[in-house]
Amino acid sequence: MERTTLEVIAPSVEEAVASGLEQLAVTEDRVDVEVLDEGNRGFLGFGARQVRVRLTLRPDGVADRPGSKSGPVAAHPEPEAQTGDPLLDFSAKTARELLEKMKLPARVSAVYGEPDESGDTPILVDIRGDELSILVGRRAETLNALQYILGLIVSKEAQRWVQVVVDVEGYRARREKQLRQLARRMAEQAVRTGKRQILEPMSSAERRIIHLELRDHADVFSESIGEDPARKVTILLKKQ
Repeated sequence: MERTTLEVIAPSVEEAVASGLEQLAVTEDRVDVEVLDEGNRGFLGFGARQVRVRLTLRPDGVADRPGSKSGPVAAHPEPEAQTGDPLLDFSAKTARELLEKMKLPARVSAVYGEPDESGDTPILVDIRGDELSILVGRRAETLNALQYILGLIVSKEAQRWVQVVVDVEGYRARREKQLRQLARRMAEQAVRTGKRQILEPMSSAERRIIHLELRDHADVFSESIGEDPARKVTILLKKQ
């Protein structure tokens, strides 16, 4: 005789099992419960997914078996290389844990960058993997949110402010090159037309790239106008 099965989707395993038992009109000791999908509460505003379980009705007289409730076998990724620097290793490990919450398997490494003008040394976290475009988001909003959260966690661990820069598949390097090209092109247009040029709204980090690119320009200067998140760069002619 074929065994009766029922799949149920719900916010939690407990709710799914309770709903299934009600539909089958049996008690829990009469079914085998298999968790097909543990679900995900989502992270940074996306990826939420409900739990899915399968209830299989046992034949009459079959007792409950220890360990009959099962779930998906957890994957054990290969441990990534350690740098020997506690803060770098903590940064990479924390980034991997955040990505796991987003259901985005990836390879993560962390190194120190070049000190800035104030002498502070940033931590550069590089993320590599397949199908990670969703991690960048519109105008890098998702990537910046991940970077902000990781920076807070790392700074708390270090007990001081640490600048953390997160990049995905070289996105930031490509974006910086695009912004530098845009700055030069719009500067040329300002000189050619004699009119100021206003760029699209950007993050403070992207506005800084524009300002640095035009800092020593002979004919134009740049300044930021407006309020976040719509703050933008305007390029103006220098007075001769």
